[in-house]
Amino acid sequence: MTAGGSNRLLTPEEVADWLKVSEITVKNKYRAWGLKAQKVGRLLRFRERDIVAYLEDNYG
Repeated sequence: MTAGGSNRLLTPEEVADWLKVSEITVKNKYRAWGLKAQKVGRLLRFRERDIVAYLEDNYG
């Protein structure tokens, strides 16, 4: 695992569970939050390390 999280790809549902928000909120707000999304075909995925970095930067 790299510092600050792994390269594992998370679904919007997994991110929502982690952040305790709805999946729709993640899909609608990830750009405003500054999260980088990866497209796998038509599917939206997030790198675990990007979520960890977002949490550390914004919530400490």
